[in-house]
Amino acid sequence: MRETVRVDAQQLKEAAKTLRCGDNILLTGYVYTSRDAAHKRIMQLISEGKELPYQIRDAVIYYAGPTPAPEGKPIGSCGPTTSGRMDRFAPALLDMGLAGMIGKGERSQEVRDAIVRNNAIYLCAVGGAGALACNCIKSCEVIAFEDLGCESVKRLYIEDFPLVVANDSLGGDIFSRGRADYCRL
Repeated sequence: MRETVRVDAQQLKEAAKTLRCGDNILLTGYVYTSRDAAHKRIMQLISEGKELPYQIRDAVIYYAGPTPAPEGKPIGSCGPTTSGRMDRFAPALLDMGLAGMIGKGERSQEVRDAIVRNNAIYLCAVGGAGALACNCIKSCEVIAFEDLGCESVKRLYIEDFPLVVANDSLGGDIFSRGRADYCRL
């Protein structure tokens, strides 16, 4: 395993060329929250040729639905949700230039193929640690679909958010590698 690397979210597409499955990174910059309901609306906007709440090219999506902010904080608990629920949307967004996704859990072969095809990356955050993760979030702004509550699209500014590369741009997959390593024990 290599040393932990600091990565700027707006440079993630370039960094994806050298990041490998299992690498630990600290991500800083702007990311956008989006879950099932928001993805459906974004795909509808795309199909209708309408303006999107943010530019997909080079963006990073965090599959999360944060809780309301307590007094004095920009956000409440903000842990990752299961990424597989967004697998039906991810290939199209990756083909539009999405740089990366943050979530938890394994991705489908179709998503992994789209990651490779588009030199993108999938990063895993620690599930169950949303109360700790919120300490890395310095600002939060609802930018679309406010009626969805916790599932609205938010623009977050994160600092040194700890992540693990789960799927890299060369096809590396931490989940299949982990199973293979376990079977050798």
